[in-house]
Amino acid sequence: MIVVTGATGTVGGEVVRLLAGRGERVRAMTREPSKVTLPPEVEVVRGDFDDPGSLAAAAHGADAVFLLSAPGPWLARHDEAMVVAARAAGVRKVVKLSAIGTGEEHGGARVGDWHRTGERALRASELDWTVLRPSSFASNALRWIAQVRLGRPVPNTTGRGRQGVVDPRDVAEVAVRALTSDEHVRSVLTLTGPELLSVPDMAEMLGETLGRPVETVDVPLEVYRTQLIAAGMDAEFADVAVDGSRLVARDGNARLTPDVERVLGRSPRTFRTWAADHLR
Repeated sequence: MIVVTGATGTVGGEVVRLLAGRGERVRAMTREPSKVTLPPEVEVVRGDFDDPGSLAAAAHGADAVFLLSAPGPWLARHDEAMVVAARAAGVRKVVKLSAIGTGEEHGGARVGDWHRTGERALRASELDWTVLRPSSFASNALRWIAQVRLGRPVPNTTGRGRQGVVDPRDVAEVAVRALTSDEHVRSVLTLTGPELLSVPDMAEMLGETLGRPVETVDVPLEVYRTQLIAAGMDAEFADVAVDGSRLVARDGNARLTPDVERVLGRSPRTFRTWAADHLR
């Protein structure tokens, strides 16, 4: 039995689909099972990271757990709670979705700080573990849908800064390999796409896919922070988002790795492929 947390999200949902397609026994954990539609062979259970009893029930009888919680100041608490539940239930393996650059320091700002505690908890446990550190997801471009449909420029908070933008389907495939084999136990895999791209690069590729230009407009970081808070985001969360944009703008995340190809035996998907598959 493999438990998938974050089972309704972009990566978690794909992990569930891939595992079920392989014939694995899958238990999808979500806070609201009544709102989830999954294949009938997938067991759906209620689980809340702030409810230890629900985590114990979700982990009961499982061999492996895919650990994914939404980023935020609560992430350390969530990760530690699931590690405790997994150990108590006799789970053998945990594969955690982290973030590229976790633990690195750039100009006084520490990257991926929210993930550090969970990574440390796994390393300190007797569990087999794998940590996945993906770069920026190609699917983040879906945030631009409204502007693109209206023919308006998409917002750019990272200038010409480039990243190894990764297709979340590749991340999910790597997760499934780590969950179903022991080849990557006690490994940290940094997952990137095959090329370094800026927001203007991605906008140009989207335009080519759609057959019409997609422009960008630079958004000053102080304006970006104000917009985030006005949209209801916690100030700490907004500060982390702004620091992340500043880092990318300085090419602080301009890195590519061979880890996707090493695990999957093929090149990672390009952003053009993702766009063609999702934005027609």
